[in-house]
Amino acid sequence: MNAPIDNSAAAREARRDPRLDFFRGLGMFIILIAHTPWNTWNNWIPARFGYSDATEIFVFCSGAASAIAFYKSFEHKGWWIGTARVAYRIWQLYWCHIAIFFTILTALIIVDNVLVDASRNYVGVLNLKRFLADPQAFLPALFTLSYVPNYFDILVMYIVVLALMPVVVGLYQWRGPVAAMGFSVALWALVSQPWLVFLDVPVFTGLNLPAEPVGDPRTWFFNPFCWQLIFFTGFAFSLGWIPKPPVTWWLILIALAIVLVSIPLDPDGVPANRFFQSRPDLAPVYEQIRAFRAEVGPLQSKTFFGLFRYIHFLALAYLVWSLAGDKGHRLPRAGLGGGFVTIVRRVGQQSLAVFIASLLIARLLGVVLGEMDPDGRGGEGAALWVVICVNLTGFALIIAVAYIAKYFRNPPWQQV
Repeated sequence: MNAPIDNSAAAREARRDPRLDFFRGLGMFIILIAHTPWNTWNNWIPARFGYSDATEIFVFCSGAASAIAFYKSFEHKGWWIGTARVAYRIWQLYWCHIAIFFTILTALIIVDNVLVDASRNYVGVLNLKRFLADPQAFLPALFTLSYVPNYFDILVMYIVVLALMPVVVGLYQWRGPVAAMGFSVALWALVSQPWLVFLDVPVFTGLNLPAEPVGDPRTWFFNPFCWQLIFFTGFAFSLGWIPKPPVTWWLILIALAIVLVSIPLDPDGVPANRFFQSRPDLAPVYEQIRAFRAEVGPLQSKTFFGLFRYIHFLALAYLVWSLAGDKGHRLPRAGLGGGFVTIVRRVGQQSLAVFIASLLIARLLGVVLGEMDPDGRGGEGAALWVVICVNLTGFALIIAVAYIAKYFRNPPWQQV
């Protein structure tokens, strides 16, 4: 007889790895900064110091959390019940995607109507005027996920990746972890095709999903058939399908070397670009780096989750995983440090609610930056105190969302 699954709040808390919640929480703060238009703090987020960014953190940790949340259903209730639970989650995410799209669109319409003398049209900033101009074409496409505007592309990617979970779990139950992860790697390799870079052949871009209704070849910015690899890597580590690497000095040195070398090679590395621009004597070196970037472009592609992004993330994850210690025992647990870790963990535990809310919060904070720029440079000329206040306000809001979401997940009226 199958053992019952304990899904109580205490049981869920006991199964969680504090490192998972902490780093996913940090990712939420970074994503908020990155999503806020004209935010100069965006020049100093981790994405500017290497190939991978907060998206990898979010997807990897989501994979690990999904293993905790969903795998027990497959294991104790069978493949069909586990699949039904995943389908129910997909249904929830689908309506979250639809709801946040209309919420942000409505909010920006209100902003444009109120700020009649605004420096720009904020609906136009997100390129949503086409939707308003031709809802007959765009509305059906929105609901069928064949119209995916930029900025609204992470949840839909996550939906497709979740739909692959029953396949991966089924392969594991049939032939073990090699078959399960072999499928994930093979699917990524088929779509991303990193070897074609060295053969001087264009990367195959046919296996993606359309992001525009008709007449536009644009596809999903996050190709789910590629990004599933980082999700199932986290999934496999969480379940022990992939053994944890040992903490050794030589692995730490290799990971550190990968992270440091990636800084000047990062295509979006604002600090690195500023350094080279301040050193004209290093112009030949900078030109060689730019030539290298152009030659290996697909290997650093965000849409196709290029190989360099994967390697960089694994190296960075190994370093912070080692630094935090087993089960996060090196994370502060008392004093100011402990309070900081507790708050960040709470944000990580409620990442879906926080992420959805942060999409709206970031756009509204961007309006503040855009309108507080006396030089008319689209927010980048806003005073330092304005930028600080805007970012700290955003942090406070997503923290509040996390605690409110936690409250309503186990409200007093349901407690016995």
